[in-house]
Amino acid sequence: MAAAVISAAGLARTFQTKRGPVEAVRGIDLTVREREILGFLGPNGAGKTTTLRMLTTLLAPTGGTASVAGHDLAADQVGVRRACGYVAQSGGVDPSIGVREELVTQGRLYRLTRDQAAARARELAHDLGFAGLLDRKCGTLSGGQRRRLDIAMALTHRPKVLFLDEPTTGLDPGSRADLWDLVRRLRDEHGTTVFLTTHYLDEADALAERLVVVDQGVVAAEGTPSALKLRYGGSIDASLQDTFLAITGRGPSPADVTPVAV
Repeated sequence: MAAAVISAAGLARTFQTKRGPVEAVRGIDLTVREREILGFLGPNGAGKTTTLRMLTTLLAPTGGTASVAGHDLAADQVGVRRACGYVAQSGGVDPSIGVREELVTQGRLYRLTRDQAAARARELAHDLGFAGLLDRKCGTLSGGQRRRLDIAMALTHRPKVLFLDEPTTGLDPGSRADLWDLVRRLRDEHGTTVFLTTHYLDEADALAERLVVVDQGVVAAEGTPSALKLRYGGSIDASLQDTFLAITGRGPSPADVTPVAV
């Protein structure tokens, strides 16, 4: 069995507000193995992005423990950052500068020499399919092209783990399919572990080998898509949407589902 590259036990985050404490994440336990594509699902407000931001050191936990690629989240934040790449929902490129300049600047931030950063920019652009766009302004790119650039920037330092927070929101079907292929190639060709949050259940079904469903700040269910469909939807042919609704209490409960032999 592949080694665990992400592990968390009781990971929690409470926010202090004028109306009192809000428990956004109430104790997440999870394990993600090397070279795995994990789908991290949940309704709005379930704690998905908060969990992701904690695992990438952007937000300090108020409880629990976690490690990423062997680096403790509390004791070795620099090690965690070196081991992971993060693509936020909104992206982070500057529309006013060129694609090549954006990538080279990212490389320099990771302490590559200018020549090394330029070479890495060319390598990433070739691998991710936008070599012909290096001299374009970032603001002229299509949505799908911008997402490829976002991912390229997250891969500059060759991380072991790539965190993708709703990476295909707003993309057309063709661009979404291209991005799915890219995620699979990163795992297959480079051994990258991918931690994916998405509201598109067809995306999770197509990409993820295993799903973790969170609701109200805790893990509500986890397993392969087929296993979850069978347990909560009554059949491996059930839709992931109906399965998700059953898990999160917004559909029929497992007791109300008639099992179907497979």
